[in-house]
Amino acid sequence: MHIEAVREYCLTKKGTTEDFPFDESTLVFKVMGKMYALVSLERMPISINLKCDPERAIQLREEYPEEILSGYHMNKKHWNTVRLEEDLDSHLIIEMIDHSYDLVVAKMTKKLRAELESLE
Repeated sequence: MHIEAVREYCLTKKGTTEDFPFDESTLVFKVMGKMYALVSLERMPISINLKCDPERAIQLREEYPEEILSGYHMNKKHWNTVRLEEDLDSHLIIEMIDHSYDLVVAKMTKKLRAELESLE
């Protein structure tokens, strides 16, 4: 899946913003100010870090050992690094983005979730 397709998809998610809070080469997607995806634009192959349930993270890493790794510069238990230029099915990548987004939303306060729900 190409980085532009990933970017376009992330921006369709309710409450999502993008910025470069760390440096000019790490694109970060946030929902209501909380990170759910980080894309390294300089490292090759281009990869995306996504939050993941710990058990599912291990399963994905075992099933796709070349494409899905423990989170680069992230908590290895809760984040995966997904190499976008590998032969992963785009549906799987979208599913992992959705999963990451959902995990972050689930941890929000009731007030923040209510704000998110009220967005058009």
